[in-house]
Amino acid sequence: MGLDPGLRRLALGTLLAAYPGSVPPEWAVDLVADGLAGHTLFGGNVIAPTQVSASTAALRGGRSDVLIAIDEEGGDVTRLAHATGSPYPGNAALGTVDDVALTRRVYQAIGTELAGVGITLDLAPTVDVNTADDNPIIGTRSFGADPEKVAAHAAAATAGLQAAGVAACAKHFPGHGATVADSHHELPTVDVAPELLRRRDLPPFAAVVAAGTKAVMTAHIRVPALTGDGPATFSRTVLVDLLRHEYGFDGVVVTDALEMKGAALAAGGIAPGAVRALAAGADLLCIGAKVDADLVERVAAGIVAALGDGRLDRSRVEQAAGRVADLAAWTRTADRTTAAPGDLGYAAARRAVRVEGAPSGLDRSLVVQLHANSTIAEGRVPWGLGPHLDGTEQIRVVAAETDPADLRRRAAGRPIVLVARHLHRLPGGPELVDALSATHPVAVVEMGWPATWRPDRVRAFVTTYGASHANGRAAAEALGLAHCG
Repeated sequence: MGLDPGLRRLALGTLLAAYPGSVPPEWAVDLVADGLAGHTLFGGNVIAPTQVSASTAALRGGRSDVLIAIDEEGGDVTRLAHATGSPYPGNAALGTVDDVALTRRVYQAIGTELAGVGITLDLAPTVDVNTADDNPIIGTRSFGADPEKVAAHAAAATAGLQAAGVAACAKHFPGHGATVADSHHELPTVDVAPELLRRRDLPPFAAVVAAGTKAVMTAHIRVPALTGDGPATFSRTVLVDLLRHEYGFDGVVVTDALEMKGAALAAGGIAPGAVRALAAGADLLCIGAKVDADLVERVAAGIVAALGDGRLDRSRVEQAAGRVADLAAWTRTADRTTAAPGDLGYAAARRAVRVEGAPSGLDRSLVVQLHANSTIAEGRVPWGLGPHLDGTEQIRVVAAETDPADLRRRAAGRPIVLVARHLHRLPGGPELVDALSATHPVAVVEMGWPATWRPDRVRAFVTTYGASHANGRAAAEALGLAHCG
């Protein structure tokens, strides 16, 4: 016996799905026509702007007010530019420049690009205060470690996106910046008192609520004093008492992907997680990236079953679907002020570069890029100095597997420029720098979250505060290695 059509449509109205490939399959469009709230686009859905525009137009063939979301943060997290790297610096670079008007312009330019290809909801900005230097999932996605600075830039980014007619979704509530675990793989714990959260992690969320953000995304983190043993995504204390009542948020609460281990393991699967998130006060449930029609139907069926056995009140699901519908209506009628990107992102990245030491005399260097793993949030996006070099030789190595003597022979008397992300915690990285710089001229380019660690004898230490295409060009220019044009 099939699901009640009305209840199925109600359940679908709370779900943000996804699909594989560069063309929406028929089932993805059919689900939109049946009431699905929308789809999230990932790198595998993106080939070129014209193709994305065709995809979003196809989805609107199912229903004109479908929500089409994407993770476009600039910096290290980009979907539109996943093949080349983002032309915008990320939040850490913008926070370093500390020009809130610039941050607003950058995000308005990002919003203009998204609106131009039919995307209506940006799962950005990241407004976490990155207080853990070794945070494996936030890092350069954060505007910084100072709550007041992050709050100011978070509000500016939100205003910029929404000025372009694209809804902002500030993340990850109540703050993912103090974690040293990745919620894609496990449930991180932030064991602090609520008073510390209010001082350290929550000011940026207060700022984006005041700026009128249309959506806030939950964090799959455990804060025992508030959430008990489960994640914030399943906590009514966090989503209703704190976010809605204390901070006055009246927009859409979006879950981080329910396929992530931080949620799925705690709930016993994606469909049970959807029920728990709705019961806790979430409105729009991001299923994840690996989605097909059967999974969407299973989640919808789980919600309908929970309506039937009393685990969910119908009024709660109607409230959630109503908020999502209101958001979709806003995306159709919002005023749009476009912002031409031009060289904006590259100019901003240049302003963020910090150089310690003397980078002169490096124009004939050997550039050595040290391999670094990408997080699931970042995906495999090109990074480094390669596309910007003026003919300078570049090689890629694994730090822990590299003999310094081999690099010296390869350099043949030339200086060596080591390019890395999070060099201080890269296995074999600090040791390689120390061994080389003891007898050879070396410069270091750090493209990850900056640390206090510095090697003793390098000629120059360059910090970019991100690894986007724009950050790479800025670093190459700072070292005198960039080609013209």
